Amino acid sequence: MDTRERLPTARNGRLVALNTNNCNNNDDKKDEKKEEKKEEKKEEKKEEKKDEKKDDKKDDKKDDKKDDKKDDKKDDKKETPKEVWIMDPNTDTYYYWLCVIAIPVFYNLILLVARACFNELQYQNSTLWMVLDYTADVLYYLDTFVRARTGFLEQGLLVKDEKLLKEKYMKTKQFRLDIVSIIPTDIVFFYLGINNPEWRFNRLFRLSRLFEFFDRTETRTNFPNIFRIANLVLYIIIIIHWNACLYFAISKVLGLGSDTWVYPSAKNPDNARLARQYIYCFYWSTLTLTTIGETPPPVRDIEYFFVVADFLTGVLIFATIVGNVGAMISNMNAARVEFQAKIDSIKQYMQFRKVTKDLEVRVVKWFDYLWTEEKTCDEKQVLKNLPDKLKAEIAINVHLETLSKVRIFQDCEAGLLVELVLKLQPQVFSPGDYICKKGDIGREMYIIKEGKLAVVADDGVTQFVVLSDGAYFGEISILGIKGSKAGNRRTANIRSVGYSDLFALSKDDLMEALTEYPDAKYALEEKGRAILMKDNLIDENLVNATDSKDLENKVNQIEAGFEIMSLKFKKLLGQYESSQRKLKQRLANMSNEVRTLRVDEA
Repeated sequence: MDTRERLPTARNGRLVALNTNNCNNNDDKKDEKKEEKKEEKKEEKKEEKKDEKKDDKKDDKKDDKKDDKKDDKKDDKKETPKEVWIMDPNTDTYYYWLCVIAIPVFYNLILLVARACFNELQYQNSTLWMVLDYTADVLYYLDTFVRARTGFLEQGLLVKDEKLLKEKYMKTKQFRLDIVSIIPTDIVFFYLGINNPEWRFNRLFRLSRLFEFFDRTETRTNFPNIFRIANLVLYIIIIIHWNACLYFAISKVLGLGSDTWVYPSAKNPDNARLARQYIYCFYWSTLTLTTIGETPPPVRDIEYFFVVADFLTGVLIFATIVGNVGAMISNMNAARVEFQAKIDSIKQYMQFRKVTKDLEVRVVKWFDYLWTEEKTCDEKQVLKNLPDKLKAEIAINVHLETLSKVRIFQDCEAGLLVELVLKLQPQVFSPGDYICKKGDIGREMYIIKEGKLAVVADDGVTQFVVLSDGAYFGEISILGIKGSKAGNRRTANIRSVGYSDLFALSKDDLMEALTEYPDAKYALEEKGRAILMKDNLIDENLVNATDSKDLENKVNQIEAGFEIMSLKFKKLLGQYESSQRKLKQRLANMSNEVRTLRVDEA
């Protein structure tokens, strides 16, 4: 009974346990599902938030891009102003424009007064004058525009701002004169007729353009003295021309042929011709202003006044002009005078020292050659006012090709070549002069610019080789290469066949330049050593000897330096010991004083 009762109870217990387990498992599954759903919802919310953020970011980016585009457009509008045409006053275009505008200015200067005084000249060619006048006016208006667009330098840079250029131009005095010169005074022609060119005299206020053209041409021309003289002659002709026109105008006002001073009466056909009228007035004006001829005396008061004014004008203006012409002519001969002074001083020296006639003739011929070949100028003296940069560029332009032919200087640094080019010295040798002799110490190398040199025997007659333009020699001796059998001595006699122009580079100048280029110095020495090895001019024993000597010299220098340092150290040691003794003495004195003070207190 007990066992049977126990069995169902046990089974029932197991079933209950299983049921509870199943319930628990079901509950666990439900909980897990709920949690999974919650997590899914959370993930969905996160994804929705992410999507919203992405959309917001996209919208923000679009808005930012739109704003950036707007800002860029605004910046472009602000930063890229309209490009306007600006005339650079340092260009050839500006000079060519001066050439163009100088033509109408000169036309008005010469022909306006002539047309106003000689009526026949105006009447015969009225249509031509109208065309030329208004062509000149168009060029005047264009020139005003060009002036308003002509740049200027500020802090070394060309100003290209249209507003600044206009403001600067409008503040100048020339702006007011330009405005006066383009006032359309021709309106008067509607009331008085076109044959009144005196109303166009305001066009003469643009004369500054003509003077500027003359100044620019003087700086550009290769013959400035000739140009200055021609310019002065032109000024003289213009003054005489204006005076002649005024003389004829006064004669018309007073009456032609009314007295002996005015222009003769036009009743005579010869006097009525335009050519005779102008030539006669020009002749009278020339005689009056230059005061070199007799003219009919004045009769009326106004005639006296005009003649006196002419005389004063002639004295003041022509005295100035003649003085300038004299100064120009003396400047043209200044080089010859200076050169002749040098020859005279050398001649006096040779006479004082009783130099032989043969040598004196050679010296004079040498000077004659320099003058005839125009080689008298001192390059350093001519270029001394230029900055170093321009000096270097000119020297490179003139000498670099010649220097680059020398084989030891090929493949050298550009900076070193520039340094060497600035140190080349031109030299001229007469026929028969020795440039160097065998056994001479080589202190410089030579490059032949022009002429012929002969390598001769000791007798000076037998020629081995003739060197011509572009050849060079002496480059090895100035390097001082160790082990060279010749050392720094010349190995040949070189003599000038005719007059020869050479460039010389001294050893000191080369070494001074090489101090800043140690690598280039080593490379040059290696090139020179290779050349000597090729010609079998290197002695290895000498190389070793020189190396041992250099080593010995260095050791001696080190020993000398060590001795100096030891002496200085001994001095310092002595000073240190004396200072220690002094300190000990002071400490002993102080301790004694302290003891005495304690005894007194006790």
